[in-house]
Amino acid sequence: MAIGVLKQLSHGLQWATETLARLSARTDRAPIDSVDRMFSFVSTRSALIGQKKLYGYLKERIGMRYPTMFEDPEFGRSIQAANIQVFAAGLADMTVFAVAHATAGRETASTARIALAEACYHSGLDDNANWATREQLANWRKAFGVRAEKTVWDNVAAGANPFFESPKALIRWAPISDDHKKYDREIVENSMRFAWNEVTQDYRRRVDGAAIVRDWLSSPAGS
Repeated sequence: MAIGVLKQLSHGLQWATETLARLSARTDRAPIDSVDRMFSFVSTRSALIGQKKLYGYLKERIGMRYPTMFEDPEFGRSIQAANIQVFAAGLADMTVFAVAHATAGRETASTARIALAEACYHSGLDDNANWATREQLANWRKAFGVRAEKTVWDNVAAGANPFFESPKALIRWAPISDDHKKYDREIVENSMRFAWNEVTQDYRRRVDGAAIVRDWLSSPAGS
């Protein structure tokens, strides 16, 4: 079991590195003009940012011992647990941003926005949360449903910051001692907020909100 955990972590880190390289090269420039493309963008970027910032924080704080720490099964399980928690929080933040901007300036009912957001969030969990328990998945879905109901979508589209869960999740779940975290909190949380900037700028450049709304409203789930 320990070997399986370590392999998953290794594969996850390799995936994040390869994905970052592809995104840095900007090979993906196609319009985000369908529900499926929006869901994919939100899911992959949430996973990337979560892994990048979690592993980056661990490497920075642990220092020279970082490579050898992955040989410890207990530490490996702690990283695995942190990784999925940070992803779920980042997915919630990015979903709210994506839906708000896709539907901005359009006569889209609040119920349609909420349904689109929940479908996007659930799709992201299905793509990346295979390590999570049924209880975790149920809790995340319930919490996101409450958040979506309370979201003022036009405010987010106008510039209100939806990226508040992922910075808190990173500092809460990272397997670093609380003694260190109390000094790291502000820097780590700001680093996570800053990491979303390139993703959100890319999304705004490429999103075709009208096409996404049409696609959603014409689908069985959105009708």
